[in-house]
Amino acid sequence: MGRVEDNKQQKLNSLMETAFQLFTSQGLTKTSIAEIAELAGVAKGTFYLYFKDKYDLHEKLVIRKSEQLFLHALEESDYRSQPDPAGKVLALVDDILFQLRDNKVLLQFINKNLSWGVFRRAINKWQPDYSAVFEEILGSKPGDDKLLEIEVYTILELVGSSCYSVILSGDPVGLDEYLPHLHRSVRAILDSFQALPAGD
Repeated sequence: MGRVEDNKQQKLNSLMETAFQLFTSQGLTKTSIAEIAELAGVAKGTFYLYFKDKYDLHEKLVIRKSEQLFLHALEESDYRSQPDPAGKVLALVDDILFQLRDNKVLLQFINKNLSWGVFRRAINKWQPDYSAVFEEILGSKPGDDKLLEIEVYTILELVGSSCYSVILSGDPVGLDEYLPHLHRSVRAILDSFQALPAGD
């Protein structure tokens, strides 16, 4: 990467990390573009080289933070050594949940803002192609794109909704106690999709 590109990337990173701090401490509506730019150390006009407005920045930030979680799980979990699709999925899920347990601010930010539509747009832009990773992990057959999407959606919704209060407040139990129950549910979802006749 040349000096000009490196400088652009530094400005982009500064804007995004500054915005993350402001959005999570004072909220989107109370955060202004001028404030983001000033604290990031760039001119206000520079902001518009990267983003249309603060809502565009907000969505891109949700996508970036989500991708970082997933990339960490791909690199640090032992999913590749698992013998079956369920084991692979659970290794990734566990890594992501442990990251969120260690960063509750990030958990609140993502849980509040990551809709399925944002996630679907995100995986279409991510590099490498994570939809291909999902196919590999879940053992999907070519042409099963809609079924794969439903399967990933179902698992994400279960994990996201059930683990939010478990991590934040230990309600009804803490994460370590809850994980075996979550694992059984995820395995049941995966088994139900595997049992579907071809074309369903």
